[in-house]
Amino acid sequence: MILLLDQGLPRSTVRFLRDSGITAQHTGDIDLAKASDETILQHAREQGQIVVTLDADFHTRLALSGAAGPSVIRIRLEGLQGQELASLLRAVLDRCRDELNSGAMVAVTGSGIRIRRLPLLRA
Repeated sequence: MILLLDQGLPRSTVRFLRDSGITAQHTGDIDLAKASDETILQHAREQGQIVVTLDADFHTRLALSGAAGPSVIRIRLEGLQGQELASLLRAVLDRCRDELNSGAMVAVTGSGIRIRRLPLLRA
């Protein structure tokens, strides 16, 4: 399991995650800092990564496309420092690992975690 952190999230989070045995990259460190959401999703799909973002557009794109992946974790808490975000992500991975490995959209708020398996069924 490899996490790909989007712009807007602290780069220092990668170091804290790696220190706890979680493989992670930041879009700013792999020439994707200015990439479109679609490019980031495609990169994550090809590399078997899970996108971590503040941006609701990733969930919207997955929902509208009917895609089965990649998994995306949307953090709906602003202002987290690197170590705080790393701790939060470790908790999310502990709770949602199976769903994320199978394809899921996860939203993390101050009141909890919501998981929706991919692909979303269209009515």
